[in-house]
Amino acid sequence: MKNKSPDSWVGTMTKNFLAIVALAPWILVQPADTQSAPQDDSTHLRMNVVLVQLSIAITDAKGNYVSGLRPEDFEVTEDKIPQKISSFDEGSGSGIDANPNGSDLPNQIGQASASENTQNADLHIQTASAAPLELHGNQANVFVLFDTSNYMYRGFVFAQDAITDFIRSMDSASKVAFYSYCRDLSRAMQLTSDHFRIVNAVRSTVAGDDAALYNSLLLTVKDAAPLKGRKAIVVFSNGPDNASSVPPEDVAELAQSTGTIIYIISTRQAEEDPASAAAFERMSRVSGGKAYFAKNWLDEKKAFSSIREDLVHLYTLSYYPQANPNKGWRSIKVRLVGKGLQKYHLRTRDGYRLVAQR
Repeated sequence: MKNKSPDSWVGTMTKNFLAIVALAPWILVQPADTQSAPQDDSTHLRMNVVLVQLSIAITDAKGNYVSGLRPEDFEVTEDKIPQKISSFDEGSGSGIDANPNGSDLPNQIGQASASENTQNADLHIQTASAAPLELHGNQANVFVLFDTSNYMYRGFVFAQDAITDFIRSMDSASKVAFYSYCRDLSRAMQLTSDHFRIVNAVRSTVAGDDAALYNSLLLTVKDAAPLKGRKAIVVFSNGPDNASSVPPEDVAELAQSTGTIIYIISTRQAEEDPASAAAFERMSRVSGGKAYFAKNWLDEKKAFSSIREDLVHLYTLSYYPQANPNKGWRSIKVRLVGKGLQKYHLRTRDGYRLVAQR
């Protein structure tokens, strides 16, 4: 089944980013009871309290993952405003409620992050506690997006082998979806923990038509946006995009704003196109992921193995944004503050765009 993107919808994206407003989560401020509350009663409002969730990779100078860090080892600021960590999870461990009393609820009407977890709270009774973000250890929601364009006539079977090995290596609790794309996006298999079905879907793909990677990747980010916990898109591309109307900058911003990590594995053919290589590098980097350029099938397998290790070792933390007048792009900075930890390398997204409903 294929999902076609109308030209009018895509055109709107490239002109004024209205599609991003339509896709990303927002804060809703409205009367709590429009039928019974008087129209002049402005004290009884409802708002969505939204958690910002960050997935963070910590490595040493040799690229080895660093484990055993605690919430107090992290300092988070948003637009230079210190944030209080609400929940914390290490990929190989169990979740920690860093703020069980919910005392860091935001006190600002209309504030939001483009994250996926919302709770309703009445302003006039805002003493209610907020439930911590529910995390599940190694569990992840992973979307595999496979290039089935005419760029894939060479090495198609090798790519299928690398993808199926990656899916089989995933933790049994993790859910995987398999999408493919050429000119249009095909949602071949929705999220499921039945990895055998995913492998069958991979084996059923065939190659043909032009490549609309950015259109398809934007739609995949939209599908991932509402999900809880770790969420990532793993793209296998064998060449540059030659059919999209959506620019890669739109994809990168939406991925950042929804906390969706993008990993891209591409072949030498894409790397030889400077514009494509730069776009792949940027989309993955700003979302907290990585881009890999494989010279052969062995490199493809190594890249998938590296991504799997990354997903297993990610730290995940969340916070409720403190009062902030900025209604646009908000910059996030995370640093390690524990003794001797500054020597480690930290990788995560660096911000999100605040999107409010009008």
